[in-house]
Amino acid sequence: MPKTVSSLKWSAIERITTQGVQLFVTILLARMLGPEAYGLIGLLTIFIVVSQVFVDSGFSQALIRKQDSSEVDYCTCFYFNVVVSLLFYFILFCLAPFIALFFEHSELEVLTRVIGLIVIINSFSIIQKVKLTVTMDFKTLAKVSFISVLVSSCLAIIAASLGYGVWSLIIQTLTMSLVSVILFFYYCPWSPREKFSKDSFTVLFNFGSKLLISSIIDTIYNNIYKIIIAKQFSPVSLGYFVQANTLSNVPAMTMTSIVQRVTYPALSKIQNNNVEFESYYKLTLQLTASVVFPVMAAIAVIAEILIPILMGEQWQIAGRYLSLLCISFMLYPIHAINLNILQVKGRADLFLKLEIIKKILITMILFITVPLGIEAMCIGMIIQSYASLFINTHYTGKLTSFDLFKQCKILFPLWINTLISSLCSLYLMGLFKQPELKIVVALLSGFLIYVIINFILCRELFFSTYKLIRQ
Repeated sequence: MPKTVSSLKWSAIERITTQGVQLFVTILLARMLGPEAYGLIGLLTIFIVVSQVFVDSGFSQALIRKQDSSEVDYCTCFYFNVVVSLLFYFILFCLAPFIALFFEHSELEVLTRVIGLIVIINSFSIIQKVKLTVTMDFKTLAKVSFISVLVSSCLAIIAASLGYGVWSLIIQTLTMSLVSVILFFYYCPWSPREKFSKDSFTVLFNFGSKLLISSIIDTIYNNIYKIIIAKQFSPVSLGYFVQANTLSNVPAMTMTSIVQRVTYPALSKIQNNNVEFESYYKLTLQLTASVVFPVMAAIAVIAEILIPILMGEQWQIAGRYLSLLCISFMLYPIHAINLNILQVKGRADLFLKLEIIKKILITMILFITVPLGIEAMCIGMIIQSYASLFINTHYTGKLTSFDLFKQCKILFPLWINTLISSLCSLYLMGLFKQPELKIVVALLSGFLIYVIINFILCRELFFSTYKLIRQ
């Protein structure tokens, strides 16, 4: 447990500091560049993310889960990553004119070919990330991540101030990946010394292939909103959605990344000890929800007032989207914890089945909401998120004692506490007219009410959270 607490601390430091810098830079660049630049980059990230899923192919998760990974396994994975990255960059290079034609924006052709280089660059650091994760050396990961974000952010701000427009975001993305690779090789020197092994590839692929299919489906559906908005509306509308999606992602993904990166290797080591496994799982679920629920609710309450203040009046529409998306992403870390269990238990088949069911649900929701506009699509994401909780917990209940009823018993009091504190803060906000004062009142009142209710009704969890924060 001390090793896990230390890892959790450094994982938290890495995520909070890097996401904090990125959030500040995103707000600054948004004021300088406007919605269209973010809309164009939002389009391109769809193709980059899908390519990177294929490059990894679930092999990194297979290596982390495998308790006796050898040098041959690492080398085999490395060769596979690099070859697939070259293949997918070639595909992106060839598809660039068609991407520009489909979205009716000629600049996308050259932008695609340049930003596509990130696929090749990132493939060279996958093994180092896996090795550091297996040893739970999140202190080194924190150093690499923070330095990379800092350097790339500075260059992006300079480029934007010189009038480079959307290219500022391209420079930021490529620089961050390049600096990361250099630092990974510095802090974790490694080079392949063994040949490619067909046997090793077969073992890794048997587990990773199912995660690959799940990841492809998940990635495409996570980005399908961007494709639809770009095609049905405009790059500017997509820019509003991308920025709202990014800002709602920051707290949800930060907490998810902190918890997931630590718990996956930790749970993998105790996967055969059911008592310890389920005790650890319950604590993780409680602590995650107790932090994420109020944070996401607080952002949802103040979003429409905060966005114009931070990013300018041109981004006001994004504030409405952000409020809705925060409610959707409130459950994201809970979904991730449940999916972690399926991977730890080696049930990639259930993982795949679950993803297919959820994507059918998303398709039905999209079919209904797209004609109604972007806000309706955001509401559809909320419905899909809560429906996914029932689906995920059903399958987790097959492998552990934590079925839907037990998880709801843990989560419901925290959800009610969050709802009450949010409604109170909304009421108190209405008593004031100054926007800045509204935000301060909402945050302070919401926080105090939430802490008081938790102290009274969930005292054991309150002190567990307090103890962990102190550690």
